[in-house]
Amino acid sequence: MSAAGTDTSSSPEPVFFPDLVPELLIEDLAASLDFWVGLCGFEVLYDRPDDGFAYLRTGTAHLMLEQVGVGRNWIPGALERPLGRGINFQIMLPDIAGLLERLAAAEWPLFMAAETKWYETGATRAGVAQFLVQDPDGYLVRFSSRVGAQS
Repeated sequence: MSAAGTDTSSSPEPVFFPDLVPELLIEDLAASLDFWVGLCGFEVLYDRPDDGFAYLRTGTAHLMLEQVGVGRNWIPGALERPLGRGINFQIMLPDIAGLLERLAAAEWPLFMAAETKWYETGATRAGVAQFLVQDPDGYLVRFSSRVGAQS
């Protein structure tokens, strides 16, 4: 309430849920949350601790974490580290500099150092600043930010 007695609170904005959300099988939910939330700046939208599950987002990037052996797991084959071989998740951020600083302060190794790269995108070229890092289970994540476009 304000001094005049009127309610100045606003109702929360509705959450956008994308049609594709990867669910990563992980070994330790607490370690994964330290990485994804503590270092990478994701927020927990909801969780089910008894099932070893958390639903995360940053901007419009969403992902789910599910601890192996705690809840109901769908495992099509043997899980061997690093998990997620053959896939990398690109996550766009407004600016990657702050995340790079947090990772360096935590002495978290990069899989690929930061670079600026221009990609052909049909009739144009898109410039991105990007780097790659692995999460605690070995999933490869490419954090990127747009630096421009050329025709």
